[in-house]
Amino acid sequence: MKRPRVKICCISSAEEAKIAIEYGAAALGLVGHMPSGPGIIGDDLIHQIAKSVPPPIATFLLTSETKPQDIIAHYKRVNTTTIQIVDELEERAYELLRKELPHVKLVQVIHVIDDNSVQEAIEISEFVDAILLDSGNPNLSVKELGGTGRTHNWELSKQIRERIAIPLFLAGGLNKDNIKQAVDIVQPFGVDLCSSVRTNGKLDKQKLEDFFNAIG
Repeated sequence: MKRPRVKICCISSAEEAKIAIEYGAAALGLVGHMPSGPGIIGDDLIHQIAKSVPPPIATFLLTSETKPQDIIAHYKRVNTTTIQIVDELEERAYELLRKELPHVKLVQVIHVIDDNSVQEAIEISEFVDAILLDSGNPNLSVKELGGTGRTHNWELSKQIRERIAIPLFLAGGLNKDNIKQAVDIVQPFGVDLCSSVRTNGKLDKQKLEDFFNAIG
């Protein structure tokens, strides 16, 4: 199996972006306003970082907006290559996003909780460019929309990967010690990580090196 692409999330500066790319990141996650979780930065900074990233590295705006017009407005403030929708899109209005932003890739996050998550991923895969599986819980009173550092049931993730026809990213508690097992089970197109390559919130070059060595 080909080595999965690696997305490093929670990038907080142009310098962090540069470091992540040097170590092998194919994509960078830039976290907009969220109800909870790490790595949140302002839209002006997201725009600055996205502008500094060379092609073909992808830049993902993580947006917690749920109304299509709010997502479009958020995107237009930052101009990333990709929008990562971390909550449920109102009325599944993906066609509206496509019409307004035809050149922007759409990635929908599915928080893997149970068999319903599998069905949701299959249905939504018809409308987006990739699915990203994470370990949050949008049903809590303060929504968890990512960055939990927890793993989820990778057997459910494997079921999703086997039943969709678009790329799948795996996130949630991945680190140098479990990445080989996760990749062997799920066989994702890409993997996504944040906290496991950081020390005191900052990217750690040694942890990056260890992770990339572990993934092979």
